[in-house]
Amino acid sequence: MIVESSFKPAWWMRNPHLQTILPRFYRKRHSIETIDEQLELPDGDFVELCWTDKPDPNSTKPLVVLFHGLGGSIDSFYARGMMEVIAKNGWTGVLMHFRGCGKKTNRHPQAYHSGETTDARYLIELLRQRYPNSPLSAIGFSLGGNMLSKYLGENGDDSLLDAAVVISAPLRLSPCAKRLSRNFSRVYQKFLLDMLKKGLIKKLGFLKEKFPIGITPHTVKKIKTLKEFDDLVTGPLHGFDSAEDYYAKCSGIQFLKGVTTPTLIIHAADDPFMTHQVHPVPEDLSPAIRYELSSGGGHVGFIHGKHPLKPKFWLEQRAPAFIESVLSKKLSKELSKTKS
Repeated sequence: MIVESSFKPAWWMRNPHLQTILPRFYRKRHSIETIDEQLELPDGDFVELCWTDKPDPNSTKPLVVLFHGLGGSIDSFYARGMMEVIAKNGWTGVLMHFRGCGKKTNRHPQAYHSGETTDARYLIELLRQRYPNSPLSAIGFSLGGNMLSKYLGENGDDSLLDAAVVISAPLRLSPCAKRLSRNFSRVYQKFLLDMLKKGLIKKLGFLKEKFPIGITPHTVKKIKTLKEFDDLVTGPLHGFDSAEDYYAKCSGIQFLKGVTTPTLIIHAADDPFMTHQVHPVPEDLSPAIRYELSSGGGHVGFIHGKHPLKPKFWLEQRAPAFIESVLSKKLSKELSKTKS
């Protein structure tokens, strides 16, 4: 189902670049205490988790998993903000850092990408085992949203999730890569690329001769675009023939028809990370998906409110509200079955 979003940009923040950039400054001092956990993976690597609290195994509190965007972490403004709201709701939040995005360099050469769902699956299965009585939902931002879309479509009825929210996801990766190499969007590309290159150079120093592809820090420093990075690094490191092969196989839009978990997808038409090609049409969506497109909001921005000194973060209202509505409907159905 495709509907017009209820979101209206703040009158003082209608520009998409302001929506994309300024929230980081509004949330500069925003903080929430979290509990860290290093989760060992079946292949010998690990990911780092951040919890709002560690519930009792018999807890029935809703549990929400967060997947961050490219180069993101628990320190990303959108992650901390959503974790705080989840905690205030009396729920438990847990953010999974993709490999190498936490405090430590991961052990293996492989890191993460828009279509890598194996670690997410392992975590979700583990959470279902640890907390069998807790409703389990997920929220994915940007790259994490594309990954979550792919995960939901791949697994269908076996997703193990009760609800999901996908925010500002690059559901068609190739057009997004092209968009980020044009006009002002190149500013975002440079910011993301600098993070990727810095992390890769650190990884090369950590693994040295164990790194499986022939690339040097000097070569890394010369990379100018995200597509070039995906051609030289992401593709060969993760089993793809090229950047375009990676984009074609991992774009989330092709998996949406297989989604059976109640899912909300949120996009802004003015998102400077993407083009209209990213927006799905009715034929792309399964009946389980509610797609909301707003005219403004930028990339993971969605700021509204009347006063510039008191911004309101709409995503932190909309995502939990959707999850709560899904869980309430599920509970009502279960109660009806019990009475009958």
